[in-house]
Amino acid sequence: MFRNNKYFLPVLIALLVIVLLCAIGFGAVPITLTDIISAVQHYISGQPAANIHEAVFWELRLPRVLLCAITGAILAVSGVLMQGLFRNPIVEPGLVGTSAGAAFGASIVFVMGTGIGVAFKSATGPFLVPVFAFAGGMLATYAVYALAKNAKRVSTLSLLLIGIAINAIGLSGTGFMSYLARDPQARSITFWSLGTFSGASWSQVFIVGSIAAIIFAIALSYAKQLNALLLGEEEATYLGVDPKRLQQKILVINTAMVSVATAFVGVISFMGLIVPHILRLLIGSDNKKLLPASMISGAMLLTLADMMARLLLAPAEIPIGIITSLVGAPIFIILLKKFNSIQQGGNSA
Repeated sequence: MFRNNKYFLPVLIALLVIVLLCAIGFGAVPITLTDIISAVQHYISGQPAANIHEAVFWELRLPRVLLCAITGAILAVSGVLMQGLFRNPIVEPGLVGTSAGAAFGASIVFVMGTGIGVAFKSATGPFLVPVFAFAGGMLATYAVYALAKNAKRVSTLSLLLIGIAINAIGLSGTGFMSYLARDPQARSITFWSLGTFSGASWSQVFIVGSIAAIIFAIALSYAKQLNALLLGEEEATYLGVDPKRLQQKILVINTAMVSVATAFVGVISFMGLIVPHILRLLIGSDNKKLLPASMISGAMLLTLADMMARLLLAPAEIPIGIITSLVGAPIFIILLKKFNSIQQGGNSA
């Protein structure tokens, strides 16, 4: 529909800016454009915030909105990479166990945090949960890759099947931690497993944003190779692409992105599945266009979801995973049925 439309990306960027401004403005404490301009002027001149609106803008609302946008971009780009690697439009970033492993790692801290050494706690400080979540995501993905590997190569089918098994193990571990947990600990596991941006801070924005910027640049450099892989591994080899090395690099990039994002904000479902799938229907499968479009769209849609999570039951807050699942699941079912009908039509032909 928009494959050759040169205004598609600029329009997406404009929509993203509008959504970001709305997300900053709407909330328990409303923030106007005048408040934003005044807060920026006071910050540049080194003056403290003049009122509660400016304080909320700098300390709470802006870091939350930025972290949300960065996370949405990460999940959407990760979905593009995984769908390109598996050559399957219904694959999502957590397929290889990253999200389930991260959730298990975080649940260990919530339940058994008192048994962790004082020296390690003081060294990690507020990043104790993210450190364990990141380690859990990385270990789970490494386990999937190691188990799927045989003497010659790693097949995408093996990654898929073993990824499902490792995901089940990770979810079982999280369930066992919930069983052992007392009520406050169980609530922490539940809220983290459903995703939340309520603890967003400037340090998190800096860490996640820096890593995301580096990985986005690397991912864009592999767009041409992913396009070649769409033709099949044998055809990609004829075009000078090493499918095995590309597979390893994409898995490392995906694991790093999803582990970092999940470590700070919890598990957020469907974003990495729905965004690239819808964009693929609109602009085609060219990864040189799909990656930047997914980056912008993922940031915009997750920011919208977070705004809904904050406003629907204000002043209470709904875990963002509930919003993304509630919206994403029906869309996924529709896309899946359409995908199956296309496959059946192709087979009958």
